[in-house]
Amino acid sequence: MAINTGFSGNEIFCLAKKGMDPGEMVIGNSVWSMGFFGTIGSGLKTLAGGEVEQVTKVVFEGRKAALERMQAWSDLRGAIGISGVSTELVQHGGSMEFLSVGSAVHRRGHMATSLEFTSSSDGQELYCQLDSGFEPKHFAFGNVAYSIGLGGGIGGAFRGLARGEIKEFSHVFNHTRHLAIERIQAEARAHGANCVVGIRTSIIPFQGMQEMVMVGTSARHAGYDPSYDASPATSDLTCEETWNMAHLGYLPIRLVLGCSIYSIGIVGGIAAAFKSLAQGEISEMTKLVYEARENALAHIAEDAAACGADDVVGIKTYVYSLGGGVIEFLAIGTAVKKVPGVTTVSDTLPPQAVMRDKDTFINTAEQLRGQDLNAGKKSGAG
Repeated sequence: MAINTGFSGNEIFCLAKKGMDPGEMVIGNSVWSMGFFGTIGSGLKTLAGGEVEQVTKVVFEGRKAALERMQAWSDLRGAIGISGVSTELVQHGGSMEFLSVGSAVHRRGHMATSLEFTSSSDGQELYCQLDSGFEPKHFAFGNVAYSIGLGGGIGGAFRGLARGEIKEFSHVFNHTRHLAIERIQAEARAHGANCVVGIRTSIIPFQGMQEMVMVGTSARHAGYDPSYDASPATSDLTCEETWNMAHLGYLPIRLVLGCSIYSIGIVGGIAAAFKSLAQGEISEMTKLVYEARENALAHIAEDAAACGADDVVGIKTYVYSLGGGVIEFLAIGTAVKKVPGVTTVSDTLPPQAVMRDKDTFINTAEQLRGQDLNAGKKSGAG
């Protein structure tokens, strides 16, 4: 009987190398009223910014309902797992659809009676995980819905009169960002995992607020000591990078991030505006961004020292304008540690595990589509 699968040729090759075969594409969804979200959002937005807990909870429940329905899909038929799992949002006029899509995985010659795992990893990434000793357990996500509140906030306006870091907002944003990590760790603990690998972080505009959501695969690796059962390791290295580090004897131990909220100040803002009329460096902005960057990286160094890391690898940096001369500088990376006995099953990765699939259908006219939070990961972005 023919199957309809989301796995590509490269992915199917990689699955075969691990004694697995592709199965049917499976889908789960949950549709919610946009009016319901709008009522909550408008009533709970704050001037100071921070988490809007009720919205976080509703979005979490919507995503979870779609994932559960995907796992209950009737076409699993003896599959051991579901791989390439996504969690998406699709707007349909006055409603919001939470959508989860994946493809079943079968162990050759075996008819399973229940799922052994679900994973955000596609077939190529699953190969990398398995070959580097990571046993997948469950698709994991952690989210936080929050209000920025800076651009029009009264507090932000007054603090913006002075140049430099707005420490109150740096604290709020650092706390908010770390909530997503804590929640994805909680998902891992709930499924008996001691790590979450292949994490991808997305910030999504949502009903006048923003949602920060992290998705990845909770897993177990024999190289972690028992303390990681209570506080699972987290990593935003790609699965290919994870294989490379494991081959060198390193395990990821913590996703580390730091953010700084800085104001150019009313005086600096006026000066920068005049200087921008002429060619040349705008020194006020140069200094501001430099200071923000150094502060964010200092937060990362503190996190790395606290968890006993040897190095922090794969650091990526981002700058966002929050309006009113206020910027956020975000730095994110993965702390790693060398662990005796850690290595990979294979000496090298097959080319099919790292080849990038090409899009063969492009429709620039279509607007009604979800945002796949796994998209772009092959470019090395978490």
